Amino acid sequence: MKKAIATTAAPGAIGPYSQAIDTGTFVYVSGQIPVNPATGEIPEGITAQTAQSIANFKAILAEAGLSIDNVVKTTVFLADMGDFAAMNAVYAENFTEPYPARSAVAVKELPKQVLVEIEVIALR
Repeated sequence: MKKAIATTAAPGAIGPYSQAIDTGTFVYVSGQIPVNPATGEIPEGITAQTAQSIANFKAILAEAGLSIDNVVKTTVFLADMGDFAAMNAVYAENFTEPYPARSAVAVKELPKQVLVEIEVIALR
């Protein structure tokens, strides 16, 4: 089984991909950049951008009937590894133990010149 998950409470896909795919066991959420779905605006700074990216993937998880507590793996893409500590502080405010497995990498550039993108895998 493979089912697309979509919600207007998170930014729509801007290419040939789904916001998330539900396999029945796992929900794979595409990388979420910090676009406010209501306004299309991108907040300034890594702290606000991390919070918005997290809000976006939480909305997609909610559409799938899940919450952040179901997340088992995250991948965080940063435009600048110098932003790691500030991103990590916001990240830590949103997750509880047992924390999901995580990768965090710096990349050359992200869509719309944002500072962070976060993708998650959640277990049903």
